Amino acid sequence: MEKKAIKGIVTPIITPMNPDETINEGELRRQVQRQLDNGIHGIFCFGTNGEGYILTAEEKQRVLEAVMEETAGKVPVYAGTGCVGTGETIRQSQMAERAGADVLSIITPSFAAASQDELYTHYAAVAKETSLPILLYNIPARTGNSLAPDTVKRLAENVDNIVGIKDSSGNFDNILQYIEGTRHVEGFCVLSGNDSLILWTLLAGGSGAIAGCANVYPRTMASIYDKFTPGDISEAREFQDSIRSLRNCFRFGNPNTITKKAVALLGYGVGECRAPFNQISEAGIQALKQVLADNKAKGMC
Repeated sequence: MEKKAIKGIVTPIITPMNPDETINEGELRRQVQRQLDNGIHGIFCFGTNGEGYILTAEEKQRVLEAVMEETAGKVPVYAGTGCVGTGETIRQSQMAERAGADVLSIITPSFAAASQDELYTHYAAVAKETSLPILLYNIPARTGNSLAPDTVKRLAENVDNIVGIKDSSGNFDNILQYIEGTRHVEGFCVLSGNDSLILWTLLAGGSGAIAGCANVYPRTMASIYDKFTPGDISEAREFQDSIRSLRNCFRFGNPNTITKKAVALLGYGVGECRAPFNQISEAGIQALKQVLADNKAKGMC
């Protein structure tokens, strides 16, 4: 896969669950087709929104194989293979490569504090054991470890198959520093992991986003990039601004729990997130229902 293919709006697809918390593969396939039908540019399996943190290795393989079959080469498929340890990250990355994934997204190790040298060594070691392109994933609020811009620059310069980074820090200056530090590395891509910063990341020289809200509004999210690319900045901003009401609902709980509930409220049988990450207050549910109704009237879903 060419580096230039890491671009556009990639959906971190939710993992539908049955009432007993087993994976609902039929609904997963339906959600993939829904994304493809609405023009999304890639599918990302078992990321944060896909509850990768709570799936077993066997479940991840099953999800990836189903998504690969449904996409049938129409868009790139990303696999979130980062684990706490380097060894398990390598094993998951090799599983994804065997299953046919196009790109690996590797989150920083979590819980134990890691130095920048340890993070560099971790990523370099994993990259050596796979031929797939690797997208670094920075989300310090969830992992407790942040990839410094200088570390990203070193990895981009020295490891050929590390080809980009997704930043979910919510700090736009951090995104800018990633872009500034890697601009000289041909093909290196910076993606926003914060849906509110997609257009601004593109304007700054980024390549797109991995956007959780695309699970709810795939056409709207894809349109941010599709309008930006030919220079329709005003229209791109209208699409960017239109998701603010949904983003405001994230105050009611875990963002990926809110996102999955929103998809369920649209009438899809995606179930709930796995316990204990599945509770939303009644006020939050009512707010979501109102937002979805308002946005439906605007043609967003």
